[in-house]
Amino acid sequence: MAGEFLTIEETANTLGVSTRHARRLADSGAITRIARGLVDRGSVDNYLASQRQGRTRAWAEHTAWGAVALLAGRDVDWLGTVQTSRLRSTLREITDVEDLLTRMRDRVHVHTYEAHRSALPRLRDRVASTNLRLLGITDAVDESVDGYLAADDLAQVVRTLGLRANASGSVALRATGFDLDHVRDLVATTTAAALDAATSTDPRLRGVGRQTLADLLEAYR
Repeated sequence: MAGEFLTIEETANTLGVSTRHARRLADSGAITRIARGLVDRGSVDNYLASQRQGRTRAWAEHTAWGAVALLAGRDVDWLGTVQTSRLRSTLREITDVEDLLTRMRDRVHVHTYEAHRSALPRLRDRVASTNLRLLGITDAVDESVDGYLAADDLAQVVRTLGLRANASGSVALRATGFDLDHVRDLVATTTAAALDAATSTDPRLRGVGRQTLADLLEAYR
């Protein structure tokens, strides 16, 4: 495991922040804590990369989900008229998928765990998962779970189902503070499936997701 994790102090030094700020990043899920006082090195590298992507600011959760809805051709009844109009204009100006992904990065906080096989059916019942078949990809039949749930429910689900934090685990929980009824509706769209695929560690999935997002942006213009 050596080289795969950093202490909080090493994390702070790598990011150029205080240890208190590093702990806050771990608490919020921006970087992945894998044990008490230890942080996954890969999540720190990913966080650094996201912070270096120019001066593009990430959208707030409700705005990011609004962008998902607009690209999916859905109504955005949680944003005001002016904000929706500005968001439409911004989406029409985006030509780079990386730009879109940067703006979308705070849509959720992804937490990775390992779970006992017996917990997986109950876990699948608790989350809302995107449909990769919308991208022409057959869902893998394995022991992985990848889905959205309310951020307020995360701790209870982890405790009840005995999940263990593990950066290489097969359970990815995408915690969001946005209204879960809207989330359940939007994760059923090609847009949400493409966003999840575009940030996958699987090169094939990532390629399909990014091409789909490029097509969606082109069609929206």
